[in-house]
Amino acid sequence: MRMKKSSFWSKIPNWVWLLISLICAIVLWVAASIAWPLVFAGPQRVIAALIDKASTGILFEHIWASLSRVLSGFAIAFVVSIPVAFLMAWYDPFRHVVEPWIQFVRNIPPLAYVYLIIAALGIGQVAKVTVIFIAAFLVMVITIYQGVKGVDVTLIKAARVLGARQRDIFFKVTIPASTPFILVAARLGLSTSMTTLMASEIVGGDRGIGMMIQQASGWYQMDVVLMGVILLGIIGICFEKIVKFLERRFTGWQETIQQ
Repeated sequence: MRMKKSSFWSKIPNWVWLLISLICAIVLWVAASIAWPLVFAGPQRVIAALIDKASTGILFEHIWASLSRVLSGFAIAFVVSIPVAFLMAWYDPFRHVVEPWIQFVRNIPPLAYVYLIIAALGIGQVAKVTVIFIAAFLVMVITIYQGVKGVDVTLIKAARVLGARQRDIFFKVTIPASTPFILVAARLGLSTSMTTLMASEIVGGDRGIGMMIQQASGWYQMDVVLMGVILLGIIGICFEKIVKFLERRFTGWQETIQQ
């Protein structure tokens, strides 16, 4: 059998591709700042705004406020979504009652119900965390539920033939087989938490990256606006890398397709 020759492009290291991608992004950024100077601040202005905000310490307060909200809302949603998803998968009466609620609310943009939550809980930390919790929970519970329902029936039948009890099947077959879906749900939940962060912060408060962006846009400080957008992207990428590392760590036993 003839071995397939590797292409020239596959021999280029990943860090080189990352560098090329970064250079292309900067070139496009500079081009956009030249074409639309009132909308896109150039790299020098954004870096200057970053240094100015960081030197006063206010930038770190905004970052910490946003991170605490995202992580709190995500953590609560993650803890709650796992038992709810397993109950939906294992007990049909529970699923028939709860699933319509989840499907209904899941199709409503967070910005639509954020004002109801703010009216009920105020503009403090609890309301912002609640908005993030709802959005992340809805995404994760559906993903985990689909993973549990997709567990190979052959594994369950084999465990029963070997004399496994229902409890053993749940803890030794269903949960390990569902772990990849739980980690995928965590990645989607973190991404949803980041996107919902803006909806939770623009309606009030004095700290947070979303609030910083809103205030800067009111004063037409587009360098600060763009800086905040870039910070959100960087934080989101860091979260995704962490979850991918956990996926490799806990699901390394899975067979994967090598391209």
